Amino acid sequence: MLNTLARRLGLRTDSTIFFTSAGIMVLFLVALLIAPDAIGEAFGAGREWVVTNLGWFFIFGVTSWVAFLLWAGISRYGAIRLGGNDAKPDYSNISWFTMLFAGGIGTVLMFWGVAEPISHFSTPPRPDVAPFSVEAADDAMSFSIYHLGLHTWAIFAMPGLAFAYFIYRYDLPMRFSSVFYPLLGERIYGPIGKTLDIFAVLGTLFGVAVSIGLGTQQINAGLTELFGVPDAVFTKVMIIVVLTSIAVGSIMAGLDSGIRRLSNLNIGMAVGLLLFVLFTGSTVFLLRAVVETFGLYITNLLPMAFWNDTLARYTSNDGSGWGWQGSWTVFYWAWTVTWSPFIGIFVARISRGRTIREFVFGVLFAPSIFTLVWFSIFGWSAMEIDGIGEEARAALGAQAGVLSAAVDESIPLAMFAFFDNFPAATLIQGLAVVIVAIFFATSSDSASLVVDMLCTGSPDPGPWHQRVFWGVSEGVLAAMLIVLAGDAGLTALQEVITVVGLPMFILVFVMMFSLLRGLSHEELVKVEVGRPPKTEELNE
Repeated sequence: MLNTLARRLGLRTDSTIFFTSAGIMVLFLVALLIAPDAIGEAFGAGREWVVTNLGWFFIFGVTSWVAFLLWAGISRYGAIRLGGNDAKPDYSNISWFTMLFAGGIGTVLMFWGVAEPISHFSTPPRPDVAPFSVEAADDAMSFSIYHLGLHTWAIFAMPGLAFAYFIYRYDLPMRFSSVFYPLLGERIYGPIGKTLDIFAVLGTLFGVAVSIGLGTQQINAGLTELFGVPDAVFTKVMIIVVLTSIAVGSIMAGLDSGIRRLSNLNIGMAVGLLLFVLFTGSTVFLLRAVVETFGLYITNLLPMAFWNDTLARYTSNDGSGWGWQGSWTVFYWAWTVTWSPFIGIFVARISRGRTIREFVFGVLFAPSIFTLVWFSIFGWSAMEIDGIGEEARAALGAQAGVLSAAVDESIPLAMFAFFDNFPAATLIQGLAVVIVAIFFATSSDSASLVVDMLCTGSPDPGPWHQRVFWGVSEGVLAAMLIVLAGDAGLTALQEVITVVGLPMFILVFVMMFSLLRGLSHEELVKVEVGRPPKTEELNE
């Protein structure tokens, strides 16, 4: 019956995955609208249990992925090409990087580039560090880059490499379930495989909906600062309509004409904004800070990668033992991993023809280096404006703490309050609004493309109305949450996907072993690239 309905609608997709995912999305939305507070409480309790009891698992897990990926890149398997042995990359290095970044965490950098360093600066992660001190500034930069550097990109690169390897070497469908072929064999085409694919579709939809909701808040804050536009539900809905329209236009244009060009434009504008802050701010101070921040990151990376806030039970104010790390690092990892099928498949789609070594070092290091430079310039500039150390804060007088106060008041407002301290503030704030809007639009159109791939199992785009359906669904989901459930709806959804992050985290862990098993049998597929080894061959 579902196949018949799909044909009548002109869809080219797996009807079970498509209609089941869409149906669950609608049912969840109805439940969320009926009882957002109850759902928020239930999943809030679940989230607290996860980060309190399994936070160590998240910390250890992501660090192990970084180590595994680096090993894969430098090992003899690094020369394996993701595709036929003579395959060439589909995109230039520049286009590849811009799509990686725009489809990944460009939105996060705009949202947190000022807010996170200032937050850690005013409320240090370690209880023995004084707020607003030099030590607090160093720690603020170290933790900010730790959260959005190699470890975040390992969460994307781990499934991305698994997807690219099994899809292009074994010629398997472009679906989440394909990476488990060495463990499940032909069962990836059955109920188990379809369940995994549906889970990946829902994680992507909900994650993007929350991202659109948060981005809408930041854009609304910018418009309020610029034009006095009211911070209201109607304004947010109109913003979502515009963002979704841009995303739909890019979706219809396709990966090459739409997403690639929009990504290139967006990165160019972001780099321009970065250079503006560098050259109109304390240029020499910032250049020194960039170099020094590299040293801070390298020096602190290993201790931070294994730090578990073990003594939080003795230092947290409420005695819960949850600590700072539970509300920051563990939350980041659980949140990010729900996006891993989306980013992983998108990265795999644009990485065909590259070697495993190129993939690993490109995906891990290129965005991480850009992230480090971004946080160095925006973060150190913000902390200098806020006042680093007692003497500097005394000299600033009433201006001391202006940005930390803005972050306490409204995180979405932080970036715009920051630009108040630069020349041509109104123009730059307007440009920042445009960059944020395009970043969120590129995330939405990339996600729509990936969800369509998860349903079709093909790297080739499905019918345009099929892809547009997912793009519109993401916008409608975010808009209805804001209109009918308000902040409680978005908060509840954040709690949900954090809890969902646990099983997704476990699945990505399993991916690592599945990929290791596939690589160990590489001699089998070298002979006949494009033929999945039979189950009995993998068991040899």
